[in-house]
This record gives sequence, C-alpha cells and structure tokens, in this order.
Amino acid sequence: MQSLQAYFHAISPLSSTTWQEVSSHFVPKSLPAHAYYIEEGQYAKEVAFLESGVVRAFFTNNDGKEYNKQFFVGPSLIGAYTSLLTKKRNQIPQQALTNCTIWTAKYSALEHLYTKFHDFERLGRKIAEHYFLEKEQKELEMALLDATQRYEIFKERFPNLDQAIAQYHIASYLSITPTQLSRLRKKRIT
Repeated sequence: MQSLQAYFHAISPLSSTTWQEVSSHFVPKSLPAHAYYIEEGQYAKEVAFLESGVVRAFFTNNDGKEYNKQFFVGPSLIGAYTSLLTKKRNQIPQQALTNCTIWTAKYSALEHLYTKFHDFERLGRKIAEHYFLEKEQKELEMALLDATQRYEIFKERFPNLDQAIAQYHIASYLSITPTQLSRLRKKRIT
C-alpha cells in the first residue's frame, strides 16, 4: 500500500484524510502470468494499481493477429478506461505477461470521491492528462519514426523489459516482425 501512496504522491499529493478514504477502497490481489486483468467483451468495473509485474494491453484483428498497444510496468495504473467511461464492453484486453501484484478498487467508489475530495479529483485529472500525452506520443512515434528509432525509444522507456517478456510481444508493440527485431538487437549490440 505504501507504493500506491508514493505513486499517487509523485503525481499529485493527497491529504492524509483523502488518502485514508481512498486507500480503504483498494484490495490486494495477485495476477499470475498469462491471466487476464480484463478480457475483450467484459464490462470494466474496477481499476488497479500495478505494484509489480508487466501487463500488456492489446487487440486482435479479424485474422486473429494480436497487436500490443501498450505495456504497463509496475508501478503503474491499469484498467479498461474506455469501458469504464462509456459503460460499453471492453475492446482492448489486458493480460499479465509476468506474475503481478495489484491493488484493485471499484471505479464507481473512486468516482464518488472526486466530489468529496478536490485533491483526489486533481490527481485523477493529472493521471488522465499523463495517459493522453503518452498515447499521443506513441502515435507520433509510430507514424514518424523508423523501426530503429522506435526500438531505441522502447529501450529508454522500458530499460529491462526485453529480458522479462517474449520478444514477439516487443516486436508487436513496435509494429515490426520478430525477425526485424532480432536484426535491430544484433545491430545494437555490435
């Protein structure tokens, strides 16, 4: 729970009163490797703090090919935000790639705290802004940079991730083939 408090505090500090109320809604859970946090077609009802581990958000095209949209590495927040906000079925599953420790909370309970605690509402806004900026940056990288540049950014953003997860997941995230990734890695080493 201390890591959740530190994570929130680094984004936007909460008063002790607010923290006491907010923290009471989070429950610790384990998410084993390969288990889904949320599957396609489910209605999202909660968010989670990913204390440790790696989770991927991905989608599958009509031919059954998977595309990794995002990696979440603890400490981070996970959840099907579009489903939470629209109350529609989730389209982007989130799956643990390693064993994970998470803290879950009902989104509706946290949402009610926004009106009660302005510092918590500010935290929620800052988190939303962060994810918006991150999403826009990734879109620009995918459109404007070549595979080598995208891989270098990946290595900066996720320094040890290539040792923790399968290479085909990284290739999918970079929108390249596993063979191309292998070449990039070899070129980088030499």
